[in-house]
Amino acid sequence: MNTADETQGALGQDRPEAEMPKASGGRSKNILRKLDKFWKKSVFLEHSKSAQTTNILESNPPPTEVVFDFQEYLKQNLLVEACQQLLLREEELFGRETVAEDESGGASKEEANDSLQIDNEALLLQLRMAVDATFSSTLDGKHLKTLKSAVDAIVLQEQQDRYWESLPKDHRMLAPVWRPNECWVNHTVILKGLVASRMREAAEDTVSSVNDLSTPVKREVFRMGKCVKEDILKVAVDVKGCYPAEYNVCNLYMRLYHQEFSARLTKLAHSELDLKDCSYIIFWVNHLYPSEILQHSGFEGHVNCTSLGTLLSEEDLTRLEEQYLQAVEDKVRTWVAKALSKEENGWLSGKRPELIDGYYCCPLAIDVIQAVYDATREARTILSSESKAQRILSQLDGFLISFKKSLKEYVKARRENTQDAMKANLFSIEQFGDFFMNDQTIPEEVKASCTSTLADLRDCGYRYFTGPIHEELRVHYRQLWTPGWFTGGQRSLDDLMETLDRCIQQLTGLNPICKKKLLDWLHTEVTVEYVRRMMKRKMRLKDKEQQEAAADVLQADSRTLANYFNGEGSKTSWLKDVLPRLAEVVRLQDPGIIHLEIVTLARDYPDISWKHITDLLYLKVNLSRDDIRSIKKGFRENLPAITSSNANPAFFSRVQAGKTWQN
Repeated sequence: MNTADETQGALGQDRPEAEMPKASGGRSKNILRKLDKFWKKSVFLEHSKSAQTTNILESNPPPTEVVFDFQEYLKQNLLVEACQQLLLREEELFGRETVAEDESGGASKEEANDSLQIDNEALLLQLRMAVDATFSSTLDGKHLKTLKSAVDAIVLQEQQDRYWESLPKDHRMLAPVWRPNECWVNHTVILKGLVASRMREAAEDTVSSVNDLSTPVKREVFRMGKCVKEDILKVAVDVKGCYPAEYNVCNLYMRLYHQEFSARLTKLAHSELDLKDCSYIIFWVNHLYPSEILQHSGFEGHVNCTSLGTLLSEEDLTRLEEQYLQAVEDKVRTWVAKALSKEENGWLSGKRPELIDGYYCCPLAIDVIQAVYDATREARTILSSESKAQRILSQLDGFLISFKKSLKEYVKARRENTQDAMKANLFSIEQFGDFFMNDQTIPEEVKASCTSTLADLRDCGYRYFTGPIHEELRVHYRQLWTPGWFTGGQRSLDDLMETLDRCIQQLTGLNPICKKKLLDWLHTEVTVEYVRRMMKRKMRLKDKEQQEAAADVLQADSRTLANYFNGEGSKTSWLKDVLPRLAEVVRLQDPGIIHLEIVTLARDYPDISWKHITDLLYLKVNLSRDDIRSIKKGFRENLPAITSSNANPAFFSRVQAGKTWQN
């Protein structure tokens, strides 16, 4: 969204609101006469500025001061002078030293009182007009001078109000009916109406160009925000100088604009809003207004916004944010479901995935991740909250569950394009995995759930490819740890490796990263099957010579497997130590040393069970039952210690253990 014209700047600090200046004690007559003398002196000094030198000033005295009547002062917009005249007349009529009127003078004083009241009302009307013209399009030096004169008149009126209030009750009874005038209160009411009018005009403006905003609500909110910024800047630059500093006029205007903007946004918040309008209002409340309007550089030193609060109440803002999040979640959920449906249609139609750089790919992961990421990023900006935006990421969990269900059903169908599609899907699964691994903003509970589902998806994909391989290897597995394998009369492992290699070379079109991980998986499964065959109790080793010979074959087979898989790109280096560790147990003869080796084995592979150890020791015919009991006792005694560390992934838990010995 384009907010270039909407906002600018940083917010400074201002002085706190000060109370209106208090009038000093004494009579207003003396004050006003002093003010009149001061004004005459000021006029004289103003005329004196045209003199070029002191000698010229002395030889050319200033012209005689022109004194207007009240109406002429109003006509000339010299409002403070008009106010001074009225206050002098008020003092003459209502001052404490005024001689009580006699019968003959009553009518004359009443007429003077009526005339003064009419003139006072005329002055107040002129003051209102001057304040109302604050944001006039023709505001210039002349208008500002009129506004300043009006403000000075308001100050005098406020001082006169306080003067009457300071008198004893019996004297206050002599005050004219228009006292207190409450000019400042009325001034604030005028400003409130002026601000409301300015914001209403901005909201209803159809002339200003905001074509980049797509809805009427967006354009209305933008124009109101722009009005706040521009008017407060005008107050800070031009209007502030017309007011005494202690009146804090910038803060007064800011508070009134904030209240009006808040009221209008609250009204909009309770209307029917679509997703675009809802998000735009939230964006203004959470980001644009506090960050770009209130912190505008032009406000610095003029406006203190710390006590303004937010534009919407917590209840209204929470409701809008929830409405926005639900709408975004529904939108993301619908979009990713369509993306999955499109992919499913490709599977069912028999269409082969796209081949890029020699391997099969599909856009599913990229499209889904991009959609969720963009929605989350936008929500983070609109809500100004990382934690609230993260809620959208939970849609990935539901999507992955649907993806897993669809993939399992598709694999069962065994269509002509299944193998190529599964190669592409394995790559998509890896892309999802990279996203969850690298994005640190994803909540841990969402990441854990999605990672678990991804593991199931990988298993589904790997088993699709390794299942047929194991079927072909089954005949060779049966020859392992048989007399033929032991004597070397049959090429058991060599035949197995030839078949394995042929199957692996058929995995063309698979992304290199996926192929490497598939080989890691296959390397582990082949090793698991090897150990499982070893522990099936199909043969026993009678003496030291047979046990040492079997250990040598075991180590040779381990090297063969490790060299082949490493050569093909497998990185499961920890597997190369499994078979040699078992070979060492087979080779050893001393029960005490065997016990120590088994404890060490259990320390490095904590998932090994006593059943596994029993099957392993079953190979050693020359190991007595007492030796077995002793080893078992030591194993159980050391169990808490040996399970305290885990240096390797789980392995023996994948090996089905045989029957235990009856001790």
